[in-house]
Amino acid sequence: MRRTKEDAEKTRHAILQAAEVLFLERGVAHTSLETIARHAGVTRGAVYWHFQNKAHLFNEMLNQVRLPPEILTARLGGENACDSLRALRDMCIGALEDLARDEQKRRIFTILLHRCEFTDELREAEERHNTFIEQFIALCENIFRHAHAGGRLRPGISPPLAARALHAMMIGLFTDWLRDPRSFDPLQDTPALIDSLFDSLLANWKPREE
Repeated sequence: MRRTKEDAEKTRHAILQAAEVLFLERGVAHTSLETIARHAGVTRGAVYWHFQNKAHLFNEMLNQVRLPPEILTARLGGENACDSLRALRDMCIGALEDLARDEQKRRIFTILLHRCEFTDELREAEERHNTFIEQFIALCENIFRHAHAGGRLRPGISPPLAARALHAMMIGLFTDWLRDPRSFDPLQDTPALIDSLFDSLLANWKPREE
């Protein structure tokens, strides 16, 4: 039984690896499950044993590099607004630094942002991805709402606007750097980029207590 479970996990991993390679080379819409099966050296039936369809496979691939909402909530739920804001800032910086350091994250986010068309076949994956985005924005909005209650948001900036601005900046930085790694250095420039946004949203922004 133990050996069977190990073999099944190896097969699942091989399928996910094959999907990464082919999605990156051909794009998601132009890669069939049959092609993935051949590349992984398994039968098409083995693919369907582990994944319901391409949307399920695509979503499981994304889950390898995305933090579940409950972990995000635990990491960002500080004891007070300042702690949560600093945790959010540090998480954004860490996400971009990890993108530069982790080859798998670079491949998967390149697929998501540059090699994926959300066709009808991927509707389920698109809905799950959109749900993840809205959960992240809602979590950010809640943090900024506490900051707003404490008089920290600048005039004219509401918690929803602050959350959308941060999400838009992160997507823009991910997309731009994956398109052209020469555009900026994630390991050197990210703190200044993120702090500039926080400073535009928050009065008296300090990333660390002095």
